[in-house]
Amino acid sequence: MRQTPAQRHRMHHLALQQAELAHAANAHGQTTGTAYELQLAQLHQHRLRLKDLQSVEKKVEAKSALLPEYDAYIDGVLQARPGTQDDVLATVLVWHIDAGNYARALQLADYALASGMSPPDRYNRDLPTIVQDEVAEAILGGKLHGTDAVQVAAQAMALTEHADTPDQAKAKLYKAAGWAILGKTGSHDVDMKTRTLKACKEALPLLQRALQLDSRTGVKKDIERLERRLAKLD
Repeated sequence: MRQTPAQRHRMHHLALQQAELAHAANAHGQTTGTAYELQLAQLHQHRLRLKDLQSVEKKVEAKSALLPEYDAYIDGVLQARPGTQDDVLATVLVWHIDAGNYARALQLADYALASGMSPPDRYNRDLPTIVQDEVAEAILGGKLHGTDAVQVAAQAMALTEHADTPDQAKAKLYKAAGWAILGKTGSHDVDMKTRTLKACKEALPLLQRALQLDSRTGVKKDIERLERRLAKLD
């Protein structure tokens, strides 16, 4: 059932009040409070609903429909930024990535990563790795493209650059960033001769860094083609 405007206002107020109290107390443990407990209960019900769906596509559609139910709570937490572990926010962050809401996901990631937040136990990766993996997959798979892909990749790299994540995950994000600049995806190759000089110069160091981190990341041919294109200009 959709929240009414009054319910959203009350939830936002409760979440903000709860977060401000935690921040004032310099609390860095697990989030507590009425707003959090209510959202945890709602999250449990929503997860049961998603579990009944077998289609990944239908799960994504369901998450897109359910996510607005958490906005009032999330906005209250982001406003106060208490820095406590919040399984609701961490889960909603991942759901926004799944639903393709990358700007909102990275807004949450900015706070979650700065707070040292962990995802719930059912995720076998930490949050920086999830951000790197999922953003890269979206770009490499063509779900995210154009200027949006370039901007999201750059933001994801900035948020996770200093995190201790597997080299493969970091390499995949560098590869995705390079491909985004070139307009390439897993199902759409490009002729480097048609790419602008600026794009080639920006993409090359990203792909070289991807190769440095993971020799099996699949960018050697791209690097060779870019180097030939730039060598001719020199």
